[in-house]
Amino acid sequence: MKLIVVNLFFLPALFISIISFAQVPADSTSTDSVLLKQVEQQMQASATEQPAPTQTRSSLTFNPDIGVIGDFQSSYVSRAKKNFDMYLNETEVSLQAVVDPYIRADFFLTFGRDPLTGKYGAAVEEGYLTTLSLPAKLQLKVGKFREAVGRINPTHPHALPFIDLPNAYVNLFGEEGLNDEGASLSWLMPTKAFYQELIFQTTSGFSESPAFTRSEGNHLVYLAHLKNFFTLSDNATLELGLTGISGPNDSSRTTNIAAGDLTYKWKPVQLNTYHSVTWQSEFYYSNNHNAPGNTINSFGLYSFFQYQLAQRWFLTARYDYAQKPYNKSIREQAYSLTAGWYATEFSKIELEAKTTDDNIQARFYQAWLRWIFVIGAHGAHQY
Repeated sequence: MKLIVVNLFFLPALFISIISFAQVPADSTSTDSVLLKQVEQQMQASATEQPAPTQTRSSLTFNPDIGVIGDFQSSYVSRAKKNFDMYLNETEVSLQAVVDPYIRADFFLTFGRDPLTGKYGAAVEEGYLTTLSLPAKLQLKVGKFREAVGRINPTHPHALPFIDLPNAYVNLFGEEGLNDEGASLSWLMPTKAFYQELIFQTTSGFSESPAFTRSEGNHLVYLAHLKNFFTLSDNATLELGLTGISGPNDSSRTTNIAAGDLTYKWKPVQLNTYHSVTWQSEFYYSNNHNAPGNTINSFGLYSFFQYQLAQRWFLTARYDYAQKPYNKSIREQAYSLTAGWYATEFSKIELEAKTTDDNIQARFYQAWLRWIFVIGAHGAHQY
């Protein structure tokens, strides 16, 4: 049996045709054929008729990209009274969107844990506007942002290949890094042989940084950074950066810091999913004026070598050397090794062991286990 489906739209026409057909004499075969042909044409037209196109939503949305990053850690310290601990170290919420064709907005809110009290507090880690269409390859950024000091400071800690921060970096900029409120102007220089960028930044002065503080007067923090990026081959790149910083310290005088960074990356085109090498180093020289006629010069550095063992496994070895900026006779040396399993771009697990020795206290040992997980949208960090 053959089933015929008739469009409801054509039922009235079909009904009228049937009535007309019934009223025609039985011997009018020619009229019957005409009516049947009309009905068949109407049914075929209804079967082949295309549905009316539905209206789709525009891709433009007024909602920002929202992402949440969790940082869960457990730690061991050999010389602490409480050797073992477990905690949610930090939760970061990112809100990022293009405001209009001229600027974009990026906000990063953190809910961090105080290591002394164990209590959590909310803060704005970064919140800034960035221009998108300035002439002459210029870009302006205003708000609160991580300053352009070397390679570590502009990067959020969860994106680093190790859990703790280098000793020399912490001695000068603290655990939170150099993160301040102000303005930043960058210029992509018109060089053809290699990538070159010049950055000038002026900020109010971060009160939690050991090297700088917020002045009660008009003494601001000034920074200049020159980035040089070279493509050595299809598989290798080299980056060289130079930074100069000057600003007020807690003695109501001036601290000057000169820094340099060097980064070599090897990532073969054919095996880039399974093998890569990164060698990165930073050097810091501090000139601290803390009293009339008294200046303390100190030096520090870190250097790490990261090797990708397999598609998801990374091994990072790091060496730290640091003099205390308030007493250069105190010298620290540290060695650390970090194994990282990068499950996907949304989660990773890292285990780090570190030993530190100085000329004041006995050697001690530390270890951390970190699990980073991401939900929602989160933009890529700098290369």
